[in-house]
Amino acid sequence: MSAEIPGWEHIYSGKVRDLYRPDGHLDGDGAPLLVVASDRVSAFDHVLEPGIPGKGDLLTTLSLWWFAHLGVPNHLLDEQQVPSEVAGRAMLVRDLEMFPIECVVRGYLSGSGWAEYQQTQSVCGVALPAGLRNGDRLPEPIYTPAYKAPLGEHDENITFERTAELVGTEVASELRRLSLEIFRAASTTAAARGVILADTKFEFGRDADGVIRLADEVLTSDSSRFWDEEAWLAGVRDQSFDKQIVRDWLKAHWDGTGQPPALPAEIVERTSARYAELIDRITA
Repeated sequence: MSAEIPGWEHIYSGKVRDLYRPDGHLDGDGAPLLVVASDRVSAFDHVLEPGIPGKGDLLTTLSLWWFAHLGVPNHLLDEQQVPSEVAGRAMLVRDLEMFPIECVVRGYLSGSGWAEYQQTQSVCGVALPAGLRNGDRLPEPIYTPAYKAPLGEHDENITFERTAELVGTEVASELRRLSLEIFRAASTTAAARGVILADTKFEFGRDADGVIRLADEVLTSDSSRFWDEEAWLAGVRDQSFDKQIVRDWLKAHWDGTGQPPALPAEIVERTSARYAELIDRITA
């Protein structure tokens, strides 16, 4: 449920974020947008109940930290006069022409990538060496874009060539370059704090002057897979600083049909603690 914010019109809700524009403005007229991160949590294409208390604040705090430290053009406006009703969990941003591409970068073999590798010895068409195990570091980070499907539909993994068809070769090449560059910089930052960035997804848009800007959220627990380096070295490859606890519980208690069951209080509390721990580790 989106919040009522005086002076702002609600125009869109995703699984976990809500988008607003100032009252009296029209789409594309250059007015700023307000992106609000809710406490909603999603898994397996379903929004779950209850939400994770404080999650919106945690995700926004981490995104703002990364935007400030990455040194690449982004969608934030210099003046962050966020309405008091959503203070702490909202960002004031430029209205961009968003590219319909999720720019996924994988530095380690995990999740759907591991499942695909077992079948094809590749991930999203990128051939990989034989003999890799779940959670292994890849020889080099790989760029595996996806097409951003409309709300309620599954995103589709696509080739770089298909990306070029969608946005043009020049833009496709720049999205790949930026994604890999940001991933490497963020990996170095995380490693200095004993944290591994296994994989992530970025979204980009173009402003009125043609500048490509990093947008949406960035390097959060919802858009990325972070691991504790010490645990990884000890062979623990499946404990992320994110909602993996939620996914694991659902797999054990839901057959995938109908509406998912409500999350137990213990699962909610443990998930919230993992989100908070990552912020403490990264921003310390």
